Amino acid sequence: MPEVGRPSPDEYQPQLRWWGHAWRLVVALLLSGIVWLTIADRQTDLRFVVDFALGLPAIGLVFWRRRWPLAIAFTLQALATFSSLAAGPATLAAVSLATRRNWWQVVGIAAFGLASAEVFAELNPMNDAGPWWVDFAGNVVVIAGTMAWGMYIGSRRELLWQLRARAERAEAEQELRAGQSRLEERSRIAREMHDVLAHRISQISMRAGALSYREDLSAEEVREGVVVIRDAANQALTDLRGVLGVLRDGEVGAEHAPQPTYADLGELVEEARRHGMRVQYADEVADEPVPDATGRALYRVVQEGLTNARKHAPGAEVEVELHGTPDDGIEVVLTNPLGFGPTTTPGSGLGLIGLAERAHLRGGRIEHGASRGSFVLRAWLPWSP
Repeated sequence: MPEVGRPSPDEYQPQLRWWGHAWRLVVALLLSGIVWLTIADRQTDLRFVVDFALGLPAIGLVFWRRRWPLAIAFTLQALATFSSLAAGPATLAAVSLATRRNWWQVVGIAAFGLASAEVFAELNPMNDAGPWWVDFAGNVVVIAGTMAWGMYIGSRRELLWQLRARAERAEAEQELRAGQSRLEERSRIAREMHDVLAHRISQISMRAGALSYREDLSAEEVREGVVVIRDAANQALTDLRGVLGVLRDGEVGAEHAPQPTYADLGELVEEARRHGMRVQYADEVADEPVPDATGRALYRVVQEGLTNARKHAPGAEVEVELHGTPDDGIEVVLTNPLGFGPTTTPGSGLGLIGLAERAHLRGGRIEHGASRGSFVLRAWLPWSP
């Protein structure tokens, strides 16, 4: 089992192509040839046959070292005990096993390889052999170096794999953050679309409703009412076209209408009055520049309040009061009588929810409800974010 937090060796082992297999096999055969040359002058015909009879299968088995690393490594090491030709494939399999950096497997194959080398030396003694501990120390150094080299290769492969994985993860997270940013921006645009279009369409609905109830209007007055409805519809279509242009995927440089600010509140009230609403407007905000973001939020609050009053209390007088300072923030209060007059304009119920979310994002708050026969919408926003 791999350690927690570490990838499985199968994940970071590179896929070998034919040339990768080829040069490894060539190196293994060269190593086998070197070992065979050290004992060739002392081999009998029988030993030569046995050497090659065990070495040839070893060359074939080494190609399966990644599928069964532990079994192949031990099998080849056992063959190398009696065959010099199997020494190269056994070393290649041992190095491959060491790249997995499983300590008990590395120690096990190293110990078995050391024992195999000692037995091989006993079966093929050299004429000028020195003390036994010299050969033993030499075998220890060679096997330790082989295992260390394999572990280094495995460590480097794992490091490169982790770096690639981190880069891919960072890229994926960047794409996710970009996607979330686009989603948040589109959500913001959708809220803007609701605020703008609901206001425009409520004007159209109120005018159309007035025309349907009034039977004493002259032809000229009817035409004037129709012109007002047409202009409001055109404005709604213009606003909708701008929003949809922003929402289209892949469109670059979509034009935006200027965003409303605190300075546009007076024009908003006047527009409501031109469309037949009775609005009492009192502005007692300190005579200092209001930040655009705060002014835009205030504009949307007043716009939504007027839209709701037009929908649910047509003909009622709406009171709009604003007061505030840079130290205390800005408070806006909209009040209109409850249930004043008939209405057929449907409401989604999402406008006030959107206002509450907008105010919360800016560190403010929204309160609304009935009080003494009137509906009161109260909002407080910090002067600056």
